[in-house]
Amino acid sequence: MERFKVTSSPHIRDVDSVTRLMGDVLLALLPATALAVYLYGLRALLLIVVTVLAAVATEAVCQKLRKQTITINDLSAVVTGLLLALNLPAGAPLWMGALGSIFAIFIVKQVFGGLGENFMNPALAARVFLAVSYPKLMGQYFDPATDALSSATPLALLKEGQMSEMPSMFDSFLGTVSGSIGESSAAALLIGGLYLLFRKVITWEIPVLFIGTVFVGTFLLYGFDAQVALLAILSGGVFLGGFFMATDYATSPIHFNGRIVFALGAGLLTVLIRRFGAYPEGVMFAILLMNAFTPAIEKFTAPKIFGGAK
Repeated sequence: MERFKVTSSPHIRDVDSVTRLMGDVLLALLPATALAVYLYGLRALLLIVVTVLAAVATEAVCQKLRKQTITINDLSAVVTGLLLALNLPAGAPLWMGALGSIFAIFIVKQVFGGLGENFMNPALAARVFLAVSYPKLMGQYFDPATDALSSATPLALLKEGQMSEMPSMFDSFLGTVSGSIGESSAAALLIGGLYLLFRKVITWEIPVLFIGTVFVGTFLLYGFDAQVALLAILSGGVFLGGFFMATDYATSPIHFNGRIVFALGAGLLTVLIRRFGAYPEGVMFAILLMNAFTPAIEKFTAPKIFGGAK
């Protein structure tokens, strides 16, 4: 009798798939991508195309060599390539974008087993690799207003204590300031982040607590100045990291309490690195460090199994 048929778990199924989730992430990144091309023109478009194509090609070659099913149609490699491109300055040469994608897919993702097996965010790891290996090239920022090279990013000014020369709140929110091509517009990233929340691709804990911790920490460490604290969360990779990188399924905790610990830790590390570290930006290092602690966080924050021992 069919009603008494017993099957193995899982008994609850969902219509979600990797392709659907990654498609939502790409749609959420569309405002920031479109603005990057509008502000930086052809150089940004070419950088995005090369970085994405290199990520997809690397994934296909790795899976072919390992005699696995080629899964580039799940869009995960496209998301990795696009996130990496948005983390690069407009002055980065095209070969650097390709090299970063190869590192992200081959070293960080495929070496550890592929999708879902990597212990850190591939795009962020590739950005750190490029920043450490080619610091001068990774500092070739363009000023969208003048289309000229400029190292005076908002975070660099904050690092040097030049508060009076920092851009206005309006410019920082819109993204018409020097910085990586896709992380400078808090408005575009906020639109994408709200879309991900609406689609339930991500939950609120990590982005809200991460951004909030960066604000509070900056407020406390920079003279209790709320305007500086607000500029600090609107500048750099806070919104990009909070909504799109720290929420990566494979590298962040899955339980509620774990996500809270993860977000608070990443926010605190971001502020400390920005204030006392050698680099003006701390988001990438902070999230990668918390990625490494994710297994420990999961171990100590996972809820007890119903009926299990105390």
